[in-house]
Amino acid sequence: MHQLNNIETLRDVFDRNLALHPDRAAYIYEDVEVSHRMFSDAAFRLANALSGLGVRRQDRVAILAQNGPRYLEAYAACETAAYVLVPINYRLSAPEIDYILKDSQPRVLLYETEYAGIVEELKAGNPGIVSYICIDGEGAEAYQTLLAGASPEPPRTRPAPQDLTYLIYTSGTTGRPKGAMHDHRGQVHFARIMASELGIGPVDRMLLVMPFYHIGAKCSHLGCSYRGAAIVLMRKYDIAAVSEQLERHRATMTHLAPLMVQDLVAHQRAAPRDHSALRLVEYASGPLAVGPLREAIETYGLIFLQIYGMTETGMGTVLQPHHHKIEGAADKDRLASAGQPALHFAIRIVDDQGRDLPIGEMGEILIAGPSMMRGYWNNEAATRQALKGGWMHSGDVGSLDGEGFLTILDRKKDMIVSGGENIYPREVEEALYLHPAVAEAAVIGIPDERWGEAVKAFVVLKPGAEAGERDLVEHCRAHIASYKKPKSISFLAELPRLPNKKIDKKALREPFWKGRSRNVN
Repeated sequence: MHQLNNIETLRDVFDRNLALHPDRAAYIYEDVEVSHRMFSDAAFRLANALSGLGVRRQDRVAILAQNGPRYLEAYAACETAAYVLVPINYRLSAPEIDYILKDSQPRVLLYETEYAGIVEELKAGNPGIVSYICIDGEGAEAYQTLLAGASPEPPRTRPAPQDLTYLIYTSGTTGRPKGAMHDHRGQVHFARIMASELGIGPVDRMLLVMPFYHIGAKCSHLGCSYRGAAIVLMRKYDIAAVSEQLERHRATMTHLAPLMVQDLVAHQRAAPRDHSALRLVEYASGPLAVGPLREAIETYGLIFLQIYGMTETGMGTVLQPHHHKIEGAADKDRLASAGQPALHFAIRIVDDQGRDLPIGEMGEILIAGPSMMRGYWNNEAATRQALKGGWMHSGDVGSLDGEGFLTILDRKKDMIVSGGENIYPREVEEALYLHPAVAEAAVIGIPDERWGEAVKAFVVLKPGAEAGERDLVEHCRAHIASYKKPKSISFLAELPRLPNKKIDKKALREPFWKGRSRNVN
């Protein structure tokens, strides 16, 4: 029993939960509770079955699937047997998936029936994959037979702290996706920090609907696993179902993208449910504009917590619930911030030469912490550039105040240079969100013969609301410098989004910049 206090790998976390909480729920899926004992049986069987197929220590195992029990089992099998899981974004095209497979060279690909056509298309070009295993639908019986024939005993191979456990690919919005290498030591540190920052306890239940190929969902899961807390797992996002599941399972926490928070607030106001057990709403993948955030606080109270981080770092800063308290005009800056450095993390703001900038000045955000990636898989040049001096160079622009609160302005590549002035889209977007008719807003720079770039806004209006281009431009003029106001506004039914629910500004820019180049560092 004394070994349970020595947690150095994710296998140790798994073993501790099995020893101390065997009959407590590890997860709930479609209203079925699965205990740590049942979960470990399936995970150990899968790990041993993979070993029988020739998977060895630090071999990669890829998975192409939506959220579900099989996804959790794949993660756990790799975590406990020293394999490396490669979660693949199921929304990618066949060529994009093929690139990830060729780069990561997995021995096995687990997949759902829905993606069988793509898998067949990819087989010929990936001879290194020795087994393709369908985990649902017509393949479910074969998958269960595979597990039934494997041992339920813990895998013989135990991971070491320095062993890799995940290879998570970045979105590739600025080029080819890069595989961020995460090891056991870093992920144990992260799980401990996450549990502490969110105050997770063994009786908590966290609803997770973000896709598990994305690091955000896994990060939240790690914090829960570290404390033996259960998760309520949802296959896909539907706000009515999210609201119902929060009530049904008395969820105490949830992790949502900012857009989902807005949806939850709107749904709760239109069709209230009993969410009285909900004590924490973690939002990540981007900031929540001050206007919608105030509405969320008015609806649910001070239960919101923002995390700023990256695939490469997991975490960076935290804006705690008590930081969201609204007391006056000055709190607008606090609500617009991403919080203070998380436990054991440090933040720097530097200029283009890597020199630290004074408080309040804008520059690139650098992050350092114990859960940072080891580097990019098969990409030493990108690793050196990203981790110069032991700091993750985020590519985000921001500033720190005197109390260490970080304000993020934008990605460096999103900055608009108009007539020699630097304009950060988020400033314009925040102004647009202050208009009562605006539901969503996105701002980009488009080519302009005179000014180099012009400010272009895309707006989604609230149902039944009316506002014209002139109305919104004049509204912005009243809140920000005149040179920052949009030169033109397009009204859309919805904004294009990436799988993590971030607005896809690359898609918005593409028609305007086709055949041109943007000179933004």
